[in-house]
Amino acid sequence: MSKKFYFITGGGTGGHIYPAVAVADELVKEGEEIYYIGNPSNLEFDIVKSKGYNFLPVYVHGMPRSFNFDFIKWGFQLVAEVIRAGFYILKYKPDGIFGTGGYVSAPVMIAARFLNKPYMMHDCDAQPGLVTRKLAPHAKAVSLAFFSAHEFINNENYYINGNPIRPEFKSLTKEEARKNLGLEDKLTICVMGGSQGARTINDAFVSLVERLRKEYDLQIIFQTGKKNFERVIEQLIRFYPGYESDNNLLVKPYFEDMVTILKASDIAVSRAGSLSISEIEAAGLASILIPYPHAAADHQRKNAKFMVNMEASLYLEDSETDETRLGEKITFLLDNPEKLHELQNNALRLAKYDGVQQIVEQIKDISA
Repeated sequence: MSKKFYFITGGGTGGHIYPAVAVADELVKEGEEIYYIGNPSNLEFDIVKSKGYNFLPVYVHGMPRSFNFDFIKWGFQLVAEVIRAGFYILKYKPDGIFGTGGYVSAPVMIAARFLNKPYMMHDCDAQPGLVTRKLAPHAKAVSLAFFSAHEFINNENYYINGNPIRPEFKSLTKEEARKNLGLEDKLTICVMGGSQGARTINDAFVSLVERLRKEYDLQIIFQTGKKNFERVIEQLIRFYPGYESDNNLLVKPYFEDMVTILKASDIAVSRAGSLSISEIEAAGLASILIPYPHAAADHQRKNAKFMVNMEASLYLEDSETDETRLGEKITFLLDNPEKLHELQNNALRLAKYDGVQQIVEQIKDISA
């Protein structure tokens, strides 16, 4: 059987980049050839180049939200990048195209539509973004992370695949994860606000650390974010002077290996990005989700509400997140083990471990 050739596109945010890269990795592992199309000014460029994949640039940015000169300028730029993407398609003649929505993938998907080249889309949020909603009707297939998302797209050939996640979520045990981190085998809370952190969450939680450590026999993993690490350390010195000698407290600006961190945990306090939620589900964690209030199209709040409706998470608005309210949510779970286990079990039931394999099979079907 001859090797097939695919375009993979997606960028700007982790929710668009990591699913695209995971699919690219699986296609390459199966012997196929890929070219990745993204914006060289974005994070996707460094990630893709580190893997040694061929990278084709599109110079596109997010759509302005109001109709003004910037919008008109953006429109001309989009047309130029659609023409560029069309040139790539005509030159390389891919068997199929896979995009993860968002503005980076838009020129490639639009060009594929005009050139009648089969393409498949993946959307990671409970309510799909604008690019997915507009281009899904012409896609050969649409992959969705959330079941509720299908109500927003006009395409009957959709699949609920979940988000592509790393295979270690299925194979690594909680005991192994804790041992790898030098932690004990007991109840563990993970607090994370993404790679850049979340000041609201950090400020509310840092004043709770000493009380939680003294009143409950638990461990804490605290990812502060790179921008907020020094601020959190200054606060810890003030609120919990003995924190440095506490072996049950692990504080770092960022953890590269989030699989081990989440698998070692029982409870997560987190933003509500789609990938974070997928990984929380895969790790079987009870969670307290605090959506980032300025996320595009308010998608984090919609993601979090979905989890609450599935009885897999507790919810807290960013504007309401302070020491008192966050403390009440955490202690509620600590004092009610039955509720804790219910949320964990419901999260685990939502987990989809084979998303990458399913998507790759579907891509191959549309290009057969």
